[in-house]
Amino acid sequence: MRRTAFRLLARLNKAVLPKLWDKDLARLTKPQKLLVAWRYWVTRNAL
Repeated sequence: MRRTAFRLLARLNKAVLPKLWDKDLARLTKPQKLLVAWRYWVTRNAL
């Protein structure tokens, strides 16, 4: 159940949230870093 929820959340993130991996991660603002961390956490739990 938990894994399924994270997979659904990962698909939602992919569809709605912007991609930030092509940018220099050191130069991101704090909200952008939080967004990257959120996407990483969701992806890690979905695997």
